[in-house]
Amino acid sequence: MVVLTFALQSCSDFGDTNIDPLAANEINPDFQFSFLQLRISGERYENWRAVLIYSSTMIQHLAALPTYWSGDKYLYNSQYSGALMERCYQQQVLQAVDLINTLEKKLAEGEQVANKLAAARILRVLMFQRITDLYGDIPYSEAGKGFLEGIDFPKYDAQSDIYFDMLKELEEACAQFDAGQPTYGAADFFYGGDIAQWEKFGYSLMLRLGMRLTKVDPAAAEAWVKKAIAGGVMTSQDDTAKIEHTDGPEGINRNGIGEVWLADDNQKMSKMFIDWMVANNDPRLNAISYVPNGTAPKGLPNGYDATTIKDFLGLNPSDDVDQGQWSAVNRSLVTTASPMIFMFYSEVELLLAEAAVRNWGGDAATHYNAGVRAAMKQYGDLFDGSAVVADADIDAYLAAHPFDGTLAMIGAQHWAANFLNEYEAYSNWRRTGFPALTPVDYPGNVTGGTIPRRLAYFEGERASNPANLDAALQRQGMPTDFGQMLKVPVWWDKQ
Repeated sequence: MVVLTFALQSCSDFGDTNIDPLAANEINPDFQFSFLQLRISGERYENWRAVLIYSSTMIQHLAALPTYWSGDKYLYNSQYSGALMERCYQQQVLQAVDLINTLEKKLAEGEQVANKLAAARILRVLMFQRITDLYGDIPYSEAGKGFLEGIDFPKYDAQSDIYFDMLKELEEACAQFDAGQPTYGAADFFYGGDIAQWEKFGYSLMLRLGMRLTKVDPAAAEAWVKKAIAGGVMTSQDDTAKIEHTDGPEGINRNGIGEVWLADDNQKMSKMFIDWMVANNDPRLNAISYVPNGTAPKGLPNGYDATTIKDFLGLNPSDDVDQGQWSAVNRSLVTTASPMIFMFYSEVELLLAEAAVRNWGGDAATHYNAGVRAAMKQYGDLFDGSAVVADADIDAYLAAHPFDGTLAMIGAQHWAANFLNEYEAYSNWRRTGFPALTPVDYPGNVTGGTIPRRLAYFEGERASNPANLDAALQRQGMPTDFGQMLKVPVWWDKQ
């Protein structure tokens, strides 16, 4: 103790010599912004579980026979269901809160960081939107503030409050951009520092969130959608919100969905999706899928395992199943260097078509046709040349399937357009109910044979933040059994 006392007393005698010149007093916001973007794109862990095993199969884009593909059969797996929540609060939320806190301080001190702060606020909305859409009420206003404010047990905010705060954040962030101030430049993996594109993305997110309110608050939905349109949303494929990944040099630079295909090749195209494309003579069919054994396109039905699929195919129990008979995803779309999509331009056009049908402005057929055309071209334009769809084929498709003015037609195209953006495909399907999907009733499923309406919370919250978790469950009328949570709609998913 004598030695320690001397050391503590003597610290004041050396001035700047006690400061490590190689240690950072604060993280460079540019580096932190890049890191946050990659974290939101995600690693194999959450993309395998939340994106593919659950979202893609529940929405019937993909199907798989192994029972660990829980979403295909409406089974509950605690690690898989809670994966996005687990990773977001460990790796994303703290970074986003700290970055925004740093930039707000710099702004208050007169530094020209308005553009950096605005982009960070929009990115934070994207991050929280995906979490709340999958889980409902979540830690939001107090999240990530353990170090900054000593809040170790954040409350769960109501999803309704979260949504209206996110909309406010988007409005303020879009108004904050200043063409005369610096940007992140090359540190911005979305748009390379182009604030015009960030503003379009912000208003496009506002359009998405505003449309999410159509069942719970139609007046607010209309107001926010009109505000987004007036602000200026995406206008071309170049505006798509994405990260261009690479195969290295570090794992964080790789596409998390692509990493899954290196470890797991059990996932096939769903029968629902393939049948829909075949029935409509959709030119995307051979662009986004192929049949390994060279036979006609055929999707794997959802809700079967390695044994029950034999009954479906009329095989004997001892017969082998030809795995090559089912359509698989074009492997050029799911590499570790493939882009990760957060919002396709096609989604924006289809949302604008829906707004027009609701008499909120614009011409529905024009936006519908633009959305379908963009959706059919996006995999060739953004991913790989093997997925190109010819303009003539798109023209023929639109001529054979003229827009009929219904939300059902828009919803089905929205579902198809968001293939590989499975979080959004799942969320928009829950909002609209289009297309009509046939649920499965696999033995032991936790929903009674209905498509899950959300994912269950990360079970670690039961031990680490029990009081706030229980309050959120009571507020939402949810069971304490985590598996049964999958049956309860989130706030905006009004049945």
